[in-house]
Amino acid sequence: MFVESRMTANPITITSTTTIADASEIMRTNKFRRLPVVDGGKLVGIVTDRDLRAVSASPATALSIFELNYLLAKMKVKEIMQKQVITISAGATVEEAAILMYNHRIGGLVVVNDQQVVAGVITETDIFKSFVDIMGLVEGKTRITLDVTDKIGLLHEISEVFLAMNINITSMVSYALPDGKIEMIIRADIVDTDDLAKALEDKGYPISHIVRI
Repeated sequence: MFVESRMTANPITITSTTTIADASEIMRTNKFRRLPVVDGGKLVGIVTDRDLRAVSASPATALSIFELNYLLAKMKVKEIMQKQVITISAGATVEEAAILMYNHRIGGLVVVNDQQVVAGVITETDIFKSFVDIMGLVEGKTRITLDVTDKIGLLHEISEVFLAMNINITSMVSYALPDGKIEMIIRADIVDTDDLAKALEDKGYPISHIVRI
């Protein structure tokens, strides 16, 4: 799954000379949390709701509400925008976008095309929706958890059990726990969990948890 299929294309952008008051109003009206800043067709920065809250709150104790509004109507975005913008290409995978957000602890990325022109924005909400779709959660399946040991042929052995019982696997993923153990999560169209559990246990893969999603 690629970023271009999940991003919000052609996002609203502002220029570096947009006032902070106007940028704040755009965010409030459209329920945005970030705005790419573009000058001459090129990305030059980004402004987030946190940036706007910080500048709005900083002089609040010293200024009246009228003075504060006047100040924000005069200040330009270029005075507070983040100039070092973390971007991702439209052709990157959703996984690459997720790890970038995770590593940098941010909630969204500006997506650029091959010419480094803003093509879209992808957010943590888009990543979450992708996860839901990839795992087939909306379809409603039976979810089983297996305790496994990582080895060559693991997937083949497990999938053989499902094939022999004519069970369709929707998704399969494994991950390591903090204690080093490995769990495999499988979502599938399972009717008889008892027979499947016995067949898997006979192969050395006991089911530790079953739930209908």
